[in-house]
Amino acid sequence: MARVSVEIADHIATVTLTRGDKMNALDPAMIDAIIEAGEGLIDNSDVRVVVLQGEGKAFCAGLDVMSFAAMAGSDPEEIAMPRTHGDSNRFQQVAMVWQKIPVPVIAALKGVAFGGGFQIAMGADIRIAAPDTKMAIMEMKWGLIPDMGGMAILPMLARSDVIRKLTYTATQITAVQAEVWGLVTELADDPEAAAMELAREIAGKSPSAIRTAKRLIGYAEANAGQVADVLLEESREQVTLIGKAHQMEVIAANLQKRPPVFKD
Repeated sequence: MARVSVEIADHIATVTLTRGDKMNALDPAMIDAIIEAGEGLIDNSDVRVVVLQGEGKAFCAGLDVMSFAAMAGSDPEEIAMPRTHGDSNRFQQVAMVWQKIPVPVIAALKGVAFGGGFQIAMGADIRIAAPDTKMAIMEMKWGLIPDMGGMAILPMLARSDVIRKLTYTATQITAVQAEVWGLVTELADDPEAAAMELAREIAGKSPSAIRTAKRLIGYAEANAGQVADVLLEESREQVTLIGKAHQMEVIAANLQKRPPVFKD
């Protein structure tokens, strides 16, 4: 059965985890389907923003323990160490692929976002969550550490002590607490509707400026503290936008008090 659906309309790609009867738990087929869905959007020039959501009552409950029980007898080095997707292994790519997509990704969270599901959510640019959503770095419950990209992403979002407490204890928190700690962007009673509303707003902005903004933010995060390099990159990226077709259309639309219309 299909594990992920992708629908594209009005320059918005809606990616839905479709294993709702299992709280969208990650079995091997879903791992592969999520990677395929994300990688399939990287070079799609029609897409201006992505909404990532889960079918049914939950976003994602993390790894399907029964599905991965067979891995217990496998060589862990053969599973974890090969870099199968650039700088990531197969499991890390499930979260990291959303950062590699050149347009903003908005995750709509509800029910639970545990373990791998938590790390997938962290891979998005923005997280909108229902207040009662339960979230946890769950791996310590099973005697493991987060290994799906979490340690590459979390230090950019939350304080070290917060990351340590959640990692050491596998404590479940609500989205209300997660927002306080910087892990959730905002709360909404209907996170999927709120995510779509925000997606429409972003889709109406200059496509080239939005892609450039995501690229520049990523560069600044990866080069934190390298002020001269970041300032130079900021100027270099701005040069690619000034006076170009999308920027000129934005200016014209503002002066004429109308929505901009961008030619692909």
